[in-house]
Amino acid sequence: MRMEEETLFTNQETANSKQLSTLKRHFPQCFDRDGKFIQERLSEMLGAEGVEVTKETYSLNWLGKSYARLLTNLPPQTMLRGDTAHNEQPQNKFSQNLLIKGDNLEVLKHMVNAYAEKVKMIYIDPPYNTGKDGFTYTDEKKFTSDQLSELAGIDTEEAKRIVEFTSKGSNSHSAWLTFMYPRLYIARELLRHDGVIFISIDENELNQLKVICDEIFGEANFVENIVWNKRIPKNDKGIGNIHEYILVYAKSHEVSKEFLMRKEGIDDVFEFVEKLKKSKTPIDKAEKSLKKFYKMNGYDRGITLYNGLSRDYRPWGKINMSWPNAETFGPKYEVLHPITNQPVKIPDRGWRWKRSTFEEAAMIVDGDYTDIQELHDGSVICGSIWFAQNERTQPSSIKFLDEVEEFLLRSIISTKSDGGVEVEKIFGAKGYFSYPKPTSLIRTLLGSIEAKDGDIFLDFFAGSGTTAHAVLLLNAEDGVERKYVCIQLPEKTDKKKQAYKDGYKTIFEITKARIIRSSEQLKVQYPAYAGDLGFKIFETTNDFRIKDDVTPNLSNLSFFDDVVLSDDEFKTLLTTWCLYDGNFLNERVSDVDLAGYIANLCGGILYLITPGFTRNSLKELLQKLDFDKSFAPTKIVVFGNNFESARLMEVNEALKSYANKKSLELELVVRN
Repeated sequence: MRMEEETLFTNQETANSKQLSTLKRHFPQCFDRDGKFIQERLSEMLGAEGVEVTKETYSLNWLGKSYARLLTNLPPQTMLRGDTAHNEQPQNKFSQNLLIKGDNLEVLKHMVNAYAEKVKMIYIDPPYNTGKDGFTYTDEKKFTSDQLSELAGIDTEEAKRIVEFTSKGSNSHSAWLTFMYPRLYIARELLRHDGVIFISIDENELNQLKVICDEIFGEANFVENIVWNKRIPKNDKGIGNIHEYILVYAKSHEVSKEFLMRKEGIDDVFEFVEKLKKSKTPIDKAEKSLKKFYKMNGYDRGITLYNGLSRDYRPWGKINMSWPNAETFGPKYEVLHPITNQPVKIPDRGWRWKRSTFEEAAMIVDGDYTDIQELHDGSVICGSIWFAQNERTQPSSIKFLDEVEEFLLRSIISTKSDGGVEVEKIFGAKGYFSYPKPTSLIRTLLGSIEAKDGDIFLDFFAGSGTTAHAVLLLNAEDGVERKYVCIQLPEKTDKKKQAYKDGYKTIFEITKARIIRSSEQLKVQYPAYAGDLGFKIFETTNDFRIKDDVTPNLSNLSFFDDVVLSDDEFKTLLTTWCLYDGNFLNERVSDVDLAGYIANLCGGILYLITPGFTRNSLKELLQKLDFDKSFAPTKIVVFGNNFESARLMEVNEALKSYANKKSLELELVVRN
């Protein structure tokens, strides 16, 4: 048992300090006593394991790359607090879903200790930097050119140019890359070993994004560049711009690349067929109605597996056969029509199927076909084989639509829904959000990932809240309890737009309202669904130690210096520390009464923050450690500014010498 002093979040990082720390931790033999890296030793180790080392390399360099690396490593400059009034509402109190307000880079940095390697999937729709989307990169960090030169390891002239574009705002490629790089780098840290990230983008930054993703996630982990048909071309003059792109990267090359997607609109088809069945519409008329339904909704371009209805109203379709040469696939044997018993037409290149395929499908018993479904047009289905009414048409293999509801995620995705229309319907007015993604697209991506209860799905450019809506909708459909974490900056809405006129002053307010309203809709749409439709809200807040008129010395500033904390400051401190110590934001925090002193327990860590810890409190703490079976913390964190040095030493000595009847491995940390 030893007492350690700890200062959190100090700006002693450089552009590569964390990466060097990782190397020193795992490869200490590759550093000399002065801390210099010995490249040859690492090469020797790799060579001994048969790893090929290549000198051929390339990378994308831009003005600000060293600064982007520095931003990746710098700690957050904010704290996190919960929205108590919202979070205590019955539908939200025990929710595992999160909506976080703030700069997403700050939030990601706060999350990294607790959520590292915990996120199953990330979807983001970042600024496209079109020149018209309002993107400009500005930075509030007050580095001088000399400070930036030292921290980022660059010359003063380059540092001056970076300070200029980060302070004045820019939408150059360099500015956009500087903005994206640290966010993607931390996103990779959050992904599980089997995690995947989907990134929407258009042609303005596609090439730049692909290169930095290769650098961050690894070229071997690139999965696909999916083309998304965002609209149906109409009367375009010249080449119509109807595409956007979705870059897909896996955390590891060991992740299966066989992502599945549910056929778009298939539920609508099944619902329509069920209505036909309940109304007892004759099959021939039902087929005509279904074909019209397909064409009217554009499903003839998407769900192609449809040719007719079986007698029990199951949609089925023919599978096109590619006829190989006869030498490879055997003789041109005869196949008898199950009704006329006459030979049917043989393909020009012979049968692809063995004779047993027909026999098994038609279940021939003593030369007679059984289990024949005769259709209204005179054709028949025998198992998985379709026969025309006469012998002049060769048979086809068939599949029922409910047997092939999913297929491999394709490199081209088309969606019928318009995200703008969805938002309009939710809020009952236009002018709320520009070009939101449709839930059908996000559901397709979410559904392509095999998920289990509790899997976390993250979107740190939440926008109108489509990802949260899509997660809830998919959960209601398939019963899997996915959890979402959405992050959105409280960016101001346009005063000329309807959203502002309706009282939504920031994008975050729209995000929040959309999630609430879509949850209410799902209750009506899926009345039997009893899953989690609530969410907790947290937000970044300024460090209350720093006065507006004072520029702090960040290299020497401890995490908290003020002794007197308001109730809000206390909760903020506790929330930030719990997250820093590896607890999820929705982890339960319980009060522990120590002879009138209220401590806080979260995830096995006991926090002693408020003043007033007495000898009786210490005595009660030791009693609970020894005799309370349900009380077994592994770490005690003390806010040192509220404890006298003598009291801290007393606590330390008492913990060293107490009986420890439960054999707890207990750590004492003092934070100042």
